[in-house]
Amino acid sequence: MRNVLPMTALAAAIGWGCGAPDGDGSIEAPTEAAPFVPGPPEDFERPVIPADNPQTPEKVALGKQLYFDARLSADGSRSCYSCHLVENGLTDGKPVAEGALGRVLTRSSPTLWNIAYHSDFYWDGRSGSLEAQAMAAWTGGNMGADAEAVVADLNAIAGYREQFEAVFGGPATPENVVGAIAAFEREAFYCGDTVYDSWRRGEASAISVEAMRGAELFTAGAGCATCHSGVLFTDMKYHNVGIGMDAEEPDLGRGRVTEDEACSTTEDEPCQGAFKTPTLRDISKSAPYFHDGSVATLEEAVRLMASGGLDNPFIDRDELQDRNLDDAQIADLVAFLGTLDCQSGPAIFAAPDLPE
Repeated sequence: MRNVLPMTALAAAIGWGCGAPDGDGSIEAPTEAAPFVPGPPEDFERPVIPADNPQTPEKVALGKQLYFDARLSADGSRSCYSCHLVENGLTDGKPVAEGALGRVLTRSSPTLWNIAYHSDFYWDGRSGSLEAQAMAAWTGGNMGADAEAVVADLNAIAGYREQFEAVFGGPATPENVVGAIAAFEREAFYCGDTVYDSWRRGEASAISVEAMRGAELFTAGAGCATCHSGVLFTDMKYHNVGIGMDAEEPDLGRGRVTEDEACSTTEDEPCQGAFKTPTLRDISKSAPYFHDGSVATLEEAVRLMASGGLDNPFIDRDELQDRNLDDAQIADLVAFLGTLDCQSGPAIFAAPDLPE
């Protein structure tokens, strides 16, 4: 899939998106930062909005409440936000996700920055819309909910009942619950305010000399921008980089979805053990790394990728090569990645008041 965002002249010149609840299921709001302006940055395109789920401010506000409400889960222990904490780069900071009812899942929580531009979701792309992804997370291992039982509870809460009537013209249903959550995600989850963004918009002094060298390596000597491309820093394709392929029964990722050797979204590349290229925005906060959380630090992740990944029969050798980088070059790359920290997260994810 092509990157949907245009590159600025500067970007083109260098070759170029789950707070643990406490005992009562509540989540402490992040510290307020700069005022939150909904919608994408001015130099990002507007995402495509599904015709059957149009955006309205009221729907977005309802969706944010639902996103933060732990009462949507099977045991009241966690909300959608519980797996996508702002201080962890919209991940949960754990090697693999933990779900309701004490479940331990098999993959890490992926970041959701700039998620409105994606057309398939999860590490393996098995969900084809934000609504489908929200439904799967809500009723699957993440939150373990009986959707019909939850909407009955929501309809018994006056504040929710009135909002659903105003927004959807009727009571809460499983479909309009996930529709509201998806609307919030499409309106709010934008990262385009990093130090890097200031630099690409023309503020030459915004980044350090080390980060500047790292930017040059990123697009040329290290080849990172081949897959982490455009202002989204992802090609939205699936690649086998070798992570976890030495296991007795490796996670085949996209291969479990396509059920054959060919990966249709990445031309003729094999899909066995392939996972979606994650965005690098906020990457310094989202350790541990990769789909199984097996790499603890950003420096270690950079070294692994710059050395060509982990060899296995399905590795993407068209993109992955040993770049023979020295320690100073690795440090420069890490410095550049540090310029991708998102600034507006605390304002976006300030917890709302919930209907009682």
